[in-house]
Amino acid sequence: MNSRDLDDRVPKFYGATVVGERGQMVVPAEARKDLNLTPSTKLMVFSSNIGDGLLIIKAESVSEMLAQASRLINGFETMFKSHVGDDSESEEPRNSHQEND
Repeated sequence: MNSRDLDDRVPKFYGATVVGERGQMVVPAEARKDLNLTPSTKLMVFSSNIGDGLLIIKAESVSEMLAQASRLINGFETMFKSHVGDDSESEEPRNSHQEND
């Protein structure tokens, strides 16, 4: 893995913003440029499950994010079923061949 691959996975800090009286906030210019956010871009806003935070993501990216999560879950499910199946077939019942002292 090269340093460019690692840089792509580390979240980038674009700065701070303030929520105005009407609940609006300004997305920093560099973030708008890097993420191609235009005045017509629809964003989805989710609450964070780790505290008082928000996750803001382009609406067009949500379905791909869910598809990737589904593929990952299916992969784990396949590995789990394979592992559980291997254990249940090869494991002998316990205490079936105990000898008396």
